[in-house]
Amino acid sequence: MWGRLTGRNADRPTAADPYALPVPRRGRNGVYTLRALGDVRVLELVESADAGDWEAVKAALVPFDLGRNHKVLAELAELDGVQDWIGRAVEEDKEHRATALLISGTRHIDWGWEARTSARAVNVTQEQWRVFRERLLIGEEQLLEAAELRPDWVTPWRRLLTSARGMSLPQVVKETRLDAALRRDPLDLETHVEWVSQLQPRWGGDPGQALAFARDAIGRAPQGHRLGCVVAMAHIEDWVESDSADCLETPEIQDELRKAADHSILHPGYAWHPGWQHDFNMFAMALSLAGERHTVRRVFQTLDGAYTSWPWTYFAEPEKQFARHHRRA
Repeated sequence: MWGRLTGRNADRPTAADPYALPVPRRGRNGVYTLRALGDVRVLELVESADAGDWEAVKAALVPFDLGRNHKVLAELAELDGVQDWIGRAVEEDKEHRATALLISGTRHIDWGWEARTSARAVNVTQEQWRVFRERLLIGEEQLLEAAELRPDWVTPWRRLLTSARGMSLPQVVKETRLDAALRRDPLDLETHVEWVSQLQPRWGGDPGQALAFARDAIGRAPQGHRLGCVVAMAHIEDWVESDSADCLETPEIQDELRKAADHSILHPGYAWHPGWQHDFNMFAMALSLAGERHTVRRVFQTLDGAYTSWPWTYFAEPEKQFARHHRRA
């Protein structure tokens, strides 16, 4: 009843979750940055990886399926320094070689994009391009081997889509990798979001392609499935491509986003998981850009100040933008 009265999702994880990290001290704006997916087990994993302790990393990975859990894999891929020691695990630990290859390959893809930066192609130096390509090539080789060793895994194929985009590989290669990922999990959100990026005009797609793809995806998703987030990301990407800051502020888009949120993250059947805040941040940004005033309130109330940098990094000052829209909601 309290959830209905306040607009909060009554099923949101609370302190009763034995693995929930304590909420850190908030800033004056009431916002805090989500750490380690808000999960003590993921924090243990990240700390072990930061220390370069492969045995501890393997032990911390036991609760998770790295071949399907993109968010946990991303926590390792984004950690600077992993590239300095993971190669030894690849060479020395034959039993867990596939896992080491997956982590190393994914880290090299992220590391490559760090070298390239988010600058427009014309502003990337020749040296940045060289390092970018060198790291992506290593990542590609390792991820392809990991996929061969573990043909049931979807995560290598999603990351191979990212590297294919960065290396401007032929469209047939990209589509083959997309098919490989979706054969393993037809409703995989991260694969769909990656393909939405690929379909943007700045990457060679046509206007409207990404949104059509997203709408088809949510039409296949059962109620409560997080795949509905792909609709939010498709609209965010349209906003990125547009010259008009208010391009999403239409009744039709507001209604579509409300329905997508109700179908997915706000549905009673939504499966709470470590890092659920990332899903809610996608809708928080999309609904905010659309000028929606009702569902966005429920989304921000459920987040309760939990900020994730993606997708807000499309703004020059992402955390300030999150805080501003959070306050408005």
